[in-house]
Amino acid sequence: MVTTISYESGEMISPIPRPEHPRPECFRKAWINLNGEWRFVFDFGQSGLERGVHREEFEGEKIIVPFPPESTLSAVGYTDFIPAMFYRREICVPGVWRGKQILLHFGAVDCECRVFLDGVEVGSHLGGQTSFDVDLTEHVRFDQSQQLTLYVRDDLRSGLHGGGKQSHTFASEGCFYTRVTGIWQTVWLEAVAFAGLRRFRVVADYDNGAFFITPEFYRMEPGNRFKVVAFADGEMAGSASGAAADGIPLRLELQKKREWNPTDPFLYDLKLRVLDPAGSVVDEVLSYAGLRKICWSGNKLYLNNREIFLRFVLDQGFYPDGIWTAPDDASLRRDIELAMQAGFNGARLHQKVFEPRYHYWADKLGYLTWAEFGSWGINWSQSEARSNFLDEWREALLRDFNHPSIIGWTPLNESCSPAETAVAAAFPTQEAWDHYRIWVTRIYDLTKSLDPTRPVNDCSGYLHVKTDLWTVHAYREDRKSLKDALFPEAGGVMSHIPSRETKYSGQPYLNDEFGGFRLETPGAEGEGWGYYGVRITDPAELCRRIADQTACMIEVDKLAGYCYTQLTDVEQERNGLYRYDRSAKVPDGMLNAVFGKKPENSAW
Repeated sequence: MVTTISYESGEMISPIPRPEHPRPECFRKAWINLNGEWRFVFDFGQSGLERGVHREEFEGEKIIVPFPPESTLSAVGYTDFIPAMFYRREICVPGVWRGKQILLHFGAVDCECRVFLDGVEVGSHLGGQTSFDVDLTEHVRFDQSQQLTLYVRDDLRSGLHGGGKQSHTFASEGCFYTRVTGIWQTVWLEAVAFAGLRRFRVVADYDNGAFFITPEFYRMEPGNRFKVVAFADGEMAGSASGAAADGIPLRLELQKKREWNPTDPFLYDLKLRVLDPAGSVVDEVLSYAGLRKICWSGNKLYLNNREIFLRFVLDQGFYPDGIWTAPDDASLRRDIELAMQAGFNGARLHQKVFEPRYHYWADKLGYLTWAEFGSWGINWSQSEARSNFLDEWREALLRDFNHPSIIGWTPLNESCSPAETAVAAAFPTQEAWDHYRIWVTRIYDLTKSLDPTRPVNDCSGYLHVKTDLWTVHAYREDRKSLKDALFPEAGGVMSHIPSRETKYSGQPYLNDEFGGFRLETPGAEGEGWGYYGVRITDPAELCRRIADQTACMIEVDKLAGYCYTQLTDVEQERNGLYRYDRSAKVPDGMLNAVFGKKPENSAW
């Protein structure tokens, strides 16, 4: 696949896969998309580095980046385990970028990788769900072709890294699906001033109509200034400036306050500049921000100081032809639109760190989310695994902090089955329980230290150790059994493992997994599975069953929200409201009549 690029603007002239800028909340003009045709070789014996493959101009076979080799969109479609592989392509850094640092960005590479330029190692990364960059500046030969090689290892069954819903067996089974190896998000080059912005944090001061912008620079130089200007509908809405110093926030007071909320997701455009002592622009980044506030008091959640009831849907972020990688940007937006058409006001993003473009569309459309980590597969009894998790979770928090649509963090999911035998197996000794409890406490404390503005759901469903939200997974076939489980006669809340869980202390109480009904569709009778083993063939019957359950949660002034399982089918799991290809199962309007209902005191 041939790609033509304008080096002056960094814009793609001819189409390539996923051509859009991967991080619209941090946009610079000088960038080059490296998606498209690469070459690859598998390294089943994991001897490639020893054999010097990274120094060779190997021919290999074609692979289309950013799609993982297991996917059909990659033009490979190899679905067995891939312990290691090499990627290769030629790059040419334009001479007009001289005088700047040259950064190579990877949206995500699963799971461990080492990066080589002309056979010389220039960087590495551990963890398959978060973004990273490599500084190529000292190794670049401008206007010359150079060989970029990536070595990837992916030992899903080691337990050292989270794989989310990727299957640990050859075939997909139960609620585990096709694996993902190697590059699965956009790869791009960027030219950045040596004293440019490394990152910045935007905190909305909703009550006072202002933003606090805290910068971090690649290099601080004496006399440099940092300036931020906000625009509303093209007109300047406020500005602030100060010394360009790491960690020193600017307060940007808005001349006209307009909040971000689900019915009016207004975003201020931001222009962030680093200026030298003479006032010349050293670096310029375009971004955006939403003025909103999430807080909680007692068992209630509040958005912009008004009570909100979360009507969430579970979204696994899998695609038939791209697996973890959406086939195009429109597919990311379409998933959100489908959920909103069904009546949901947000989603729990399940067992995967979603890409920044998804969060961008959630910001634009007013769609609330809980961001989660793909924690399944981590063997937390290993100290190395616990450490790896903390490192990668920190990277996810730092990358996605600025998105107004994210209103909560969920680092873990169902870390231990509530069955007594499973609990005993998970915690065979007091030492094992202590390790787990200390680890979850560290996860919570790390999250709150990086982001005190959002609630933390330490572990969705179970097992709670230290949490701002009390979440349960109440899968029940009928209204009565669901109500009995959620609202015990003795009072209090549902607890999956009372002997181990911390005691409930009045936090917002949410049923963040329920439902899972399977609607049999013509031509797919008996295929796949849903919960309970019940056979439903009529969309009206499906909606009636769900409506019974949502009604019992809305009518009682005790829950702060729910999350229905799930938005779409995923491979053999057929309990989605839409099919895996996103086609409709239920006539227009029927789902919205169920999930669009909310308590009277909920603002949205």
